[in-house]
Parts: sequence; C-alpha cells; structure tokens
Amino acid sequence: MMTVVRLMALALLLACGLAQPASAQVQAQAPAQAQLRNPATLAVEGPVLPGETVEVAIAFAPREGWHGYWFNPGDAGKGMELRWDLPPGWRAGEPRYPVPETLFAFGFMNHVYKSPYAVLVPLTVPADAAEGPTLIGVRAEYLACSDSLCVRETAELIGNVVVGADGRRDPRFARWEAKIPPRIDATARVEREGETLRIAIPLPQTQALGRPHVFIAEDGLVQYGEQQAFYRGEDRLVAVLAAKGDANPSSLSGVLRFGNSGRGIAFTAERGPVGLGSTTPLEASNAPSIGWLFLAAFVGGIVLNILPCVFPILSLKALHLARAGESESAARRDALAYTGGVMIAVLGLGVLLLALRAGGEQVGWAFQLQQPGIVLALLVLVTAITANLAGVFELPTLAGRRQASGSFATGLLAAFIATPCTGPFMAAALGAALILPTQYALGLFAALGLGFALPFLLLGFVPALRSRLPRPGGWMAHFRRWMALPMGVTALAVLWLAVRIGGWPFAAIGLAIALVVIAMLMGAGRRQRGGRPVGGGMIAGGLAVVLALAVVAPRWIDEVEADAGVLDPADFSEATLAQAKATGRPVFLWFTADWCLTCKVNEKVAIEREATRDAFADAGVIAIRGDWTRSNPAITRYLESKGVAGIPLYVWIDRDGEEQVLPQVLGPDSLIDLAGASPKTPARGTPQ
Repeated sequence: MMTVVRLMALALLLACGLAQPASAQVQAQAPAQAQLRNPATLAVEGPVLPGETVEVAIAFAPREGWHGYWFNPGDAGKGMELRWDLPPGWRAGEPRYPVPETLFAFGFMNHVYKSPYAVLVPLTVPADAAEGPTLIGVRAEYLACSDSLCVRETAELIGNVVVGADGRRDPRFARWEAKIPPRIDATARVEREGETLRIAIPLPQTQALGRPHVFIAEDGLVQYGEQQAFYRGEDRLVAVLAAKGDANPSSLSGVLRFGNSGRGIAFTAERGPVGLGSTTPLEASNAPSIGWLFLAAFVGGIVLNILPCVFPILSLKALHLARAGESESAARRDALAYTGGVMIAVLGLGVLLLALRAGGEQVGWAFQLQQPGIVLALLVLVTAITANLAGVFELPTLAGRRQASGSFATGLLAAFIATPCTGPFMAAALGAALILPTQYALGLFAALGLGFALPFLLLGFVPALRSRLPRPGGWMAHFRRWMALPMGVTALAVLWLAVRIGGWPFAAIGLAIALVVIAMLMGAGRRQRGGRPVGGGMIAGGLAVVLALAVVAPRWIDEVEADAGVLDPADFSEATLAQAKATGRPVFLWFTADWCLTCKVNEKVAIEREATRDAFADAGVIAIRGDWTRSNPAITRYLESKGVAGIPLYVWIDRDGEEQVLPQVLGPDSLIDLAGASPKTPARGTPQ
C-alpha cells in the first residue's frame, strides 16, 4: 500500500493538473508498445537445463523526458508489479534492479531511471520440464512520469524459454548484469539514534566513493528528501539518514551508490550498535582523494618493478639497463622510447578495460591474460623474442641495438605482461578507476605507467645513476645471449599457462604453433647470415600454418580444474562463502591466477605450506580459493565489492564475521599468526 506521503504527492500532482486524464491512461494500458511512454520488452538469457535457473530481463527504454521507478520509488511514484503466466512448476524469483538515480521535484525525492535499464528476474525451471521451447508471459504494471505527467502503464509481454542445451546466450545480459549492484557478503549494522538512523556499511578504506547516496529498500523508514551525512572509518562507512516517525527497524536492506558512476553495492543490515567513534565526516575524512589516488597509482607503478610479476620480461629490462650506459643522447632517447611504450600499453589496456565494462562485460585489470587467444599470441611473441636473443635471427627492434624502436617495444611488452598483478598501492587506485569519470580513470592509468617507467627515465636523464652502470662493450653480445635463458623460461611458463587456461589439447596446438615459428625464424636466420634476403614465400607459408592452427585452437579448449593444493580449499562462490561464514568458524579467502607470479610466490611462501595447514586445522579455519585464471564474473563482482580491480586479494574473516583485507605480500607466518590468535569455536557445518 502507498504511504500517506505518497498519496498526498499523487494528489498534489492531480490537483495541479499534472496527471494524465483517465481516458489517456486507458489508452496507455493497451498492449501496443508504441503507445507507451516507457515501453518494455521481455528477453530470455538463453537455454536452460531442467531443474536449473535462467535469467529473464524486462528491459525498459524511457522516451525522452520520461522516467521509470526503482522498486521503492521514494516519496512519490509507484514500483512495478509483475503478474507471471508460467507453466506448472515454474517459479519466478525476486526482481533485481540496477542502481537508481535521484530526482528531486516539487519537494519530493524519487528514485528513478531516466536512461534505458533492465530488471532481471531469476526463473526456476522444474526438474521434470520437457525439453524444447516453452512460452512464458508476464503482465507488468508500472508508472511512467515526466516533469508534467504521470501515466500508469501496462505491458503484456511474452517470450520463449528453450529448455535443453541448444541455443546461445543473449549477449545483452552481460551488459545488464554489470549494472546490478553486487551484494556485499558482510552484514551491515543499523541503529536508531535520536531522529536519525545510523547504518554502518562494511567498506574498504580504499574504496572511492564520489558523492555517495543510500537507497533504502523498505518503505516508511527514512525521509527520502532529507540530506544524508556520511562518516568514514577504518573499513566502514557510516550513513546517517533522517528517520521517519518512530521507525526503529530490526533489519533493512538497500543500495549504496558511488557518485554518478551508476555503480554501487547492495547490503543487508541488522540492528546493532553504530558508533561514530574513530570516524570523521566524509568531507574531512581520510578517504582517498583524487590526489592521493594519483600518488598511489604512481607509487604502485614504481613498486611493480620489484615484484615477481616483472620476471617474464626480466631479459628485456636487463638489456635496456645495459644500453643505458651508452652515450647521453642515446640513453635519453631510449628512456623516452621505453616510457612511451609503457604509457601506450597501460593507457590502451585502460581504455579497452573501460570500454568492455561500459559494454557490460564483467572484467578486471587482468582481462588480457584471461583470454586463450591472447595467451597463444603471447606464446608466439615470447618464442620469437627468445629466438632473437639467442641469435637465431636478427630483428633490430628487439636485438639490443641503439634504435629507439627496440626500447619502445620493450616498454609495450613489459607493461602488457607485468601489470595484471596488482601490487601495494595499486589496488586502491585501480579499484577507483572503475567507478570514477573517464578522465580521472585515464589519469590513474597514466600515473601507473609513469611510475612503472620511472627507473628507466631516471637512468636516461640522471648521469650520476648512469655512471654506475658498466660501460658498453663486446660483453653485451654475450650478455644478450645469456638473457635468452630467462625469456625461454617465460616461453615455457606461457605454455604451462596455455595448459591451465585451455587444457592439454589446446596447449599442444600452442606448442605446434611455437615450433612452426621457431622453424620459420631459423630459416630466416640462415638466409640473413648468408647475406640473402629473407624469403617471402617461406614466411607466408609459415604464417599460413600458424593461422590455420590458431583458427582450430578454440575448438580444443577444455575446462581445467584447479589443483587441490596443500590446504585443499573450497572453490569460491557467493553461496560457498555464505555457508562458510554461517559455520561460525574463521575463513581465509584468497584470489589467485596461474598468470599472477606474485600470487604464486605468496602461495609458496605463506599459503600452501604444511605449517599453515596444521595451524588452520587447529583453529578450524575454512579455506576458500577464487581462481581467476579464466574470467569469472562472480570473482570480478567480489573484487569490486572490496574496492579493487585485480589480484592478489587476501581476506581473513573471523568467527564474528568481521573481515580484514590482508597485505598483498604475505610473510611466512602471516596466516599462522592469524590462525593462532583466533579463538576456537564449535563448528556448525562445513561448506560443500
């Protein structure tokens, strides 16, 4: 039922002549979508197996000047009502809405959508459903408003659900799903204090907020039009909202919006103490400012140079260092070329990441190494570089000569391979880049690239540093060939990654491609040493074979299960994490990938150890691992909820459900100490 305030608001609209006449309302209820101010369509995600759940979308396209409403419309308006026409045994779940906008008009605060949006509804298919297309229908009743009119609209929608394995997924669902706010797994707290409701939302200190706003799902609890105040503390955000009447809820739910980015998080709060101690008002708090985020990205880029992520391009960086001992002009030229390569790669990756996310893809900072096709291309590239460093053939851009193009290519490759793993300081900056306006996001990517290139810029422009390097000489030719060894190890590592990302048949095709490339380059090298031009026919034939193998490679991609490891962790999912927390036992949650060397070093040093396993067993710790080697939307959403864009990420959850984000570089006893300090509690179950 509408609240008194909402009834008064609608009465005011009618009294002012702002509501549509009754005859026009009847016309708007007609099924013809062309007559609607906010026309709706029904879409089905794709085929579904009996007993499983499929998403259906009710997609709206408000006409210019019109808007629709969130399920809690605010002071005025009306939420959507759905009446489903489903076969026996089929069941529709609760609708999921994107993050709404605020609209303040005539003294009323409304929660609206002015641009096209989609409401997603899970549809559960019974286990005995017959295979084949099944007709479903829904009657959607909702309100569409402009600045001068409000119209009750009705859309009669029908669609086909294909039960069975045949069919393709509707690509629009990735875009719609990306607009749904991820629900944080930690429980917020709500408390009545005087005439206000205080809500403490668990949120990392690193999460950029912009100008936040809280939308409460339940009606009648807060005064929507009153100003909201925010206080920032360590890993929590306290929202202070004007309470309505004597509202003192035992629980509530809502959405926290981050500025005007269209992004946010969903939360559930239970009644509990919410103090403002150790917090400061958001305007004067120590929340990350734009300046701090730029500094964090810059410093994170510098630190990245000493992390294990850089090992794959160690050979090229070492050659660049060796060349820096040449003439001052050559050193400056190479330093600028290297920096240019780094900047173009980082900005290019950043632009592509933002474009993919704007298109609805659930991707993070590591997206370039999660694609099997890119892994194959990288295998070809590092194989060619290894052959070049070993002297198999000559390619001026990577042969260690003075040409600036070699330094530029080194910068490109270094940034492409090394940046997917986030290091200290980087996580906060890259997490903010996903929700800030585009110009700020690109600025953060540029700061990261500049920090990554800084050591070589200093070598090129500070003679005192360059004078400490050995002077160039004949030793560089031998040094270059020795550097083929770590690059060869990198080629083997990429081949192993092909196994992990696509299975052995896929990796075998990758190996065949690498062997064809080596044979082609060896032939080119022989012709070069004989003073003859490289044969175009030979290269064309080799490339044709490589292209043919690359075309068939996707057909051989298999799902690869992660190794059990010493801890034998459960695989991450939102349900698994919720079940683990419900046991009342400590939980260690970590996110890793086979292409993240920093992750693998941490696992070797601190996680996958017998001492850690024994400490976890004594304390009853549940281990959960999120493997992000391949793109995983659930993991991406969880990373976003923690304000980060990449891995590694380590989270410790104590028996009370309090979460602690651990450093990205773990010590040998980091986890053992946490387990030892955890009070022992009786288990209430174990996640499956």
